[in-house]
Amino acid sequence: METNKNPIANPLVVLREEFDDWAILFDPDVGNAFSLGPVSVFIWKRLDGQHSTNDIVMELQDNCKNVPNDAKSHVKDFIEDLVKKGLAGYETKRV
Repeated sequence: METNKNPIANPLVVLREEFDDWAILFDPDVGNAFSLGPVSVFIWKRLDGQHSTNDIVMELQDNCKNVPNDAKSHVKDFIEDLVKKGLAGYETKRV
């Protein structure tokens, strides 16, 4: 991941929120669906091209309990997995 870019959700992917803060991501291009737990939903909602990975981790630490010390690597891995599946990409930061 390049440090001068922010993660951004694929605008064609649909987030369907379910009960207990769980959700389903649906990619209509390929017909795949993916389930997301509450923390993943929290992260997904911040993939707007305006939040860096560091911003997301800081918000996670501010809003959630028991965030592990290695949360940044987990968030990066999650975002990279989304990118590999075509569910997200990177937006260049605007100066």
